[in-house]
Amino acid sequence: MLITHDTRCALDIVVDLVNSAPESAPESVPEGKTGGDRGTSGSDKTDGLADVTALGEFVRKHDFSDVGTLTERDLAGVHRVRDRFAQVFVEPDPRTVAGLINELVAAAGTTPRLTDHDGYDWHMHYFAPGASVADHLAADCGMALAFFVVAGEQERLRRCEAPDCRRAFVDLSRNRSRRYCDSRTCGNRLHVAAYRARRKEAAG
Repeated sequence: MLITHDTRCALDIVVDLVNSAPESAPESVPEGKTGGDRGTSGSDKTDGLADVTALGEFVRKHDFSDVGTLTERDLAGVHRVRDRFAQVFVEPDPRTVAGLINELVAAAGTTPRLTDHDGYDWHMHYFAPGASVADHLAADCGMALAFFVVAGEQERLRRCEAPDCRRAFVDLSRNRSRRYCDSRTCGNRLHVAAYRARRKEAAG
């Protein structure tokens, strides 16, 4: 499917947002072990947006425009939006997903407009001028996810299939075959674990 630059940026933001939640953080792996050796100890499930300072870093990382001084109220609003987006990545029913997205963009007071701010070429903003960070996220990211529902491609909004990782990702592969948030980490860990299991079974 065709993904515009603006939509791709919004997708990167919503994936980062969802993965900042504690339940999306993978467990840490003790040195010298692979994912297949993970136990219940060494958990590193921390909130990536635990305070206003972390939210400020998130805003700067993604180069948000038209953002004023951030407050605890902004943080709480972003947490609420994050929870709703997290549901989109696990809900299989398109009608339910459509309802979640509709609620988000409606509550944000979505106002589509063309802009070429800060030297960027013309692109769409869906959040209203002066909107809160939470409404900014709900509007722009909600519309990006809406395109997948309209295109019948909702199944591309996934969670990593590694048993010790629940990170969200958007599968943009040609044949919708991506299974892991990162093939070099989660994918390789499971391949190594499967290889070790086969060798152990062969050795009797």
